[in-house]
Amino acid sequence: MSSTCVVWFRRDLRVSDHPALCAAVERADRVVGVFCVDDRLLRSRRASGPRTQFMLECLADVDRSLRERGSGLVIRRGRPEREIPDLAGAVGAGEIHFTQDATPYARARDRRVAAACEASGIRVIGHPGLWAVDDPAGLVTGAGTAYQVFRPFHRRWLAEPRRSVRAAPASLGGWDGGLDTGRIPSLGELGLEQCVGQPIPGGERAAWRRLDEFRTGGVAGYASGGHDGLAEEGTSRLSAYLRFGCISPRQIEAGLDGGEGAEAFRRQLCWRDFYLDLLRRHPENAGLEQQVERRGIAWRDAPEDLERWKEGLTGYPLVDAGMRQLRAEGFMHNRTRMVVGSFLTKHLGIDWREGERWFMGLLLDGDPAVNNGNWQWIASVGSDPQPVGRRLLSPTRQQERFDPDGVYVRRWVRELRGVPNAHLAEPWRMPHDLALECRCVVGRDYPWPIVDHASARREALARYAAAGG
Repeated sequence: MSSTCVVWFRRDLRVSDHPALCAAVERADRVVGVFCVDDRLLRSRRASGPRTQFMLECLADVDRSLRERGSGLVIRRGRPEREIPDLAGAVGAGEIHFTQDATPYARARDRRVAAACEASGIRVIGHPGLWAVDDPAGLVTGAGTAYQVFRPFHRRWLAEPRRSVRAAPASLGGWDGGLDTGRIPSLGELGLEQCVGQPIPGGERAAWRRLDEFRTGGVAGYASGGHDGLAEEGTSRLSAYLRFGCISPRQIEAGLDGGEGAEAFRRQLCWRDFYLDLLRRHPENAGLEQQVERRGIAWRDAPEDLERWKEGLTGYPLVDAGMRQLRAEGFMHNRTRMVVGSFLTKHLGIDWREGERWFMGLLLDGDPAVNNGNWQWIASVGSDPQPVGRRLLSPTRQQERFDPDGVYVRRWVRELRGVPNAHLAEPWRMPHDLALECRCVVGRDYPWPIVDHASARREALARYAAAGG
């Protein structure tokens, strides 16, 4: 048994159901937790002030939980391949335990850290905990190949055995008072800004509060349209907590009953595993379309249209509501994500990478694999290929179906609050006298539609056909 082990926290910011932490406790008398602030990652093309602030709150919560167990969280800032082995040497640790990740950046980083530690005689041991299953790499077809389509992956995933949920350790051993523990920096010290006005709080405690609310008030109706309806909060709102590992997929699964709503929600956890596995198997997806034949699509260079989309000024109420929710909360309802993604790529013909980048800058739950997978899916360039027209969503019809009373649209697009339901999905068709009465004259109080739906649909189908289908 090694007298001291280091647990390297990354996107597993919790103390319960933490296989790496449990393994370290079982193998050592003292456990030292560390988080390395890597400026290369925080200032990369996926930089996000809102998401980083959420992460800092998660770190503070982990530090509190570790201190309650006789330890604490060491904060190092710099290159992990230098800082992690240096800390292990300083505390005399023979082993470093961590939760395995899937993104190309994380895997390359882990290889560098492992090489540096090996040179110093320190073992680096990876553990499950990121996925609902231990490791989706083992989920392959009968021919031994990776799944490219979600539905058969889902069937195989459901049959995969699950590990037991682990309780949080009671104690982590003594704390070395002479250790330089560093401190959690502020967002300003990292050179980032909070540009979201109504974010949810970060941390494991907040994650459990949200899960309890979902189990008592949302999961039962999840399968019957609760997760698609926009008027009420029918989604779990757990995505940001899953992104930073404040709660594990296994804990969520174990806390669900066997009802239809619970099974529908488990399917969403499977989508997450599917996208994580896709990016690990296809790291080129980070910058390229997975469907090679779609890499030749002639995307439009339309910066003014892109800015109107970002600002929620497209003239299509549901699209604008979603984009404004994103700016306000760092979150967007999943149904609306599909609508705004389809609108950007199909109606405006703008490269899906522009949307992916914008989302990563604002989403608290911005996950490189999940965000990329979702954007490629709705842009019809990624996995699970379908005819382009099936994912060319009409904002008007989507609004009429999923927000029939206009509750969601009126919540986020204040200009439209006085518009009656009969004209809310297409306010540009409202009679002028009524528009004056509603104080919503299109062209003055609310913009004209940026494109005509029928024309945009024809152009989208022609654009994709020219690129191979």
